[in-house]
Amino acid sequence: MKKTQEIYKKGFSFQPYQAPDQSPFEKLFEIFQELITHTSGDLDEALDWLKELDKEYNLTTDDYTLDDFVEDLKKKGYIREEIKPDGKGGMAITAKTEQAIRKRALDQIFGKIKRSGSGNHATKYTGRGDEHAGEFRNYQYGDALEQISITESLKNAQINHGMDELKLTEDDLIVEETQYKAQMSTVLMIDISHSMILYGEDRITPAKKVAMALAELITTRYPKDTLDILVFGNDAWPIAIKDLPYLQVGPYHTNTVAGLELAMDMLRRKRNTNKQIFMITDGKPSCLRLPDGHYYKNSNGLDRHIVNKCYMMAQQARKLHIPITTFMIAQDPYLMQFIREFTYANQGKAFFTGLQGLGEMIFEDYENNRKKRIRR
Repeated sequence: MKKTQEIYKKGFSFQPYQAPDQSPFEKLFEIFQELITHTSGDLDEALDWLKELDKEYNLTTDDYTLDDFVEDLKKKGYIREEIKPDGKGGMAITAKTEQAIRKRALDQIFGKIKRSGSGNHATKYTGRGDEHAGEFRNYQYGDALEQISITESLKNAQINHGMDELKLTEDDLIVEETQYKAQMSTVLMIDISHSMILYGEDRITPAKKVAMALAELITTRYPKDTLDILVFGNDAWPIAIKDLPYLQVGPYHTNTVAGLELAMDMLRRKRNTNKQIFMITDGKPSCLRLPDGHYYKNSNGLDRHIVNKCYMMAQQARKLHIPITTFMIAQDPYLMQFIREFTYANQGKAFFTGLQGLGEMIFEDYENNRKKRIRR
């Protein structure tokens, strides 16, 4: 009977799901952040969409209206008044909103990851580092003083000299090994050519979310790592993390070579041993900038001149020990074959994926790469 009662106590209790208790502002703010991401930071357009959703789904009440929500956004520092280029007054989102969007993207894609101290990627190598490994050894000349374990050293002194006359000599000192922390420099390349919104499919918004989540992950969990972000269309140029919500697709071809050249130039300046490139693209390379400044463009199939230049860049990155991981948002067989050959030239990796699960793939690959140490 007693055993039966114990089993009963260890059973499961099922209860109806209860949604988290949110204030009217918090409920609307969740929707607002999603709309701001889709409208590339256009506050007026996001509020217009919010009004339409309110009409259809009754998001607000007489006690808390949309005007109340906008006033709260101002009071809490999420939006500000500004003078627009046309000279008229208006409102825009603030840096606080930009950070909130990045944090939300991180929570959506990677789960709630708590902030930790400096560098959190362990390698199999021990040495001077910033995490205790739990292993001890005798002191050697040149060891840092902060590595000396006072408790273990005093214990050793008592064993060597007895309790009557406590003295501590160099031979008594014990050092605790620390785990070496690998650091990673990453460049994330985002394709902003016209095909990223072609055929009515929005591919740029998920790409932006991934970039924002990765930026928030690195700055909060791996502050010793570096992340640079660039976009490429006819040309390539770097963008700041704060600019990600405003990123838009342009009437561009795809100059993959320009993106790779800029990415490698960025990584050459980094002192970290571990370097990598993540490239999110959905189309074939279709553009090159010639030495005279003119553009060579060909959207009809895979142009051999452009493709060969891509392979050369992949090989060059390989010589510099920079692996390239390509996330291909396309399923065309001939494009997949190009990416396979490009990946072979670099000895990197490729994922042929839709938009679903893109963020999880990039996160997993980033974590796996951080556990490796690339030798020069």
